[in-house]
Amino acid sequence: MENSSVGRFYNTLTKFKVYEDYLDSKVTPLDLFYLQSRELARKLVEHGHKGPVLSRQDFQERKAAAQAKPSGVFYSCSRAVILASAGKELKDNFLKALAEREEANRSGKMTDGNKIHTVSSRSGPSPNPTRAKRLNPFPKTTQLQSIIFIRDYNPLGQEVSGYIDYAHRLKTQDFEPYFSERKRLMPGRSDLCYYNWRTQVSSSNSSSNFQVVYDDPGGLLFRNKKDKKILNLDPWSGPGEASSRTLLQSDLYVHVVLFDHAVRAV
Repeated sequence: MENSSVGRFYNTLTKFKVYEDYLDSKVTPLDLFYLQSRELARKLVEHGHKGPVLSRQDFQERKAAAQAKPSGVFYSCSRAVILASAGKELKDNFLKALAEREEANRSGKMTDGNKIHTVSSRSGPSPNPTRAKRLNPFPKTTQLQSIIFIRDYNPLGQEVSGYIDYAHRLKTQDFEPYFSERKRLMPGRSDLCYYNWRTQVSSSNSSSNFQVVYDDPGGLLFRNKKDKKILNLDPWSGPGEASSRTLLQSDLYVHVVLFDHAVRAV
């Protein structure tokens, strides 16, 4: 399976011995010709005049993550991909749950190393989020695709909620700042569904893994694009065949739920 851009980005950092080498990689011969000073050219890069750049602290942290112990690495097509959660001491239940699912959602497959806790809801409200959950109920011959529901407040104090295709986001975003709690994972207008309760702005988009179903009388649904099975979001109904719904108690968010869908490998 193709490596994610995040994995390639992490691996690239390991080729730089020190932060100055990283800055030098963004300095061009033309810069040196006009500035006549490598140190000044580095300063311009560091201050963002040549485009987005990592701070010294971010560089050191991400390079350390890229050089993390082997347990933080999985292999796809014989190439190493670094997990954004590798080496992190996670305390929040939500971040722990994301870390449990990261490898499976990146690779698309369950492995012996995946230890995923889930609650499979049949009907009625979700179980107590502090109650013990089942460990990895999906067979290893399946591919895991997870959806994240988040309800919380944005920096403007507006309540927003939405559904995020975890596997898709992992391919398009660097999750290391989320696992380090330097940034907060929030739904956006490009995700599966987004709603701002203050402005009443809403959006929905099908992803590479799920199609949004709008016209069902029972409410919003997601259809998996690979096996065509339906994921039901209604907490009073079962999540659907080969799916589970897990409500998590989080100190970082008002309300978070994880939906796991297992696609049987052919």
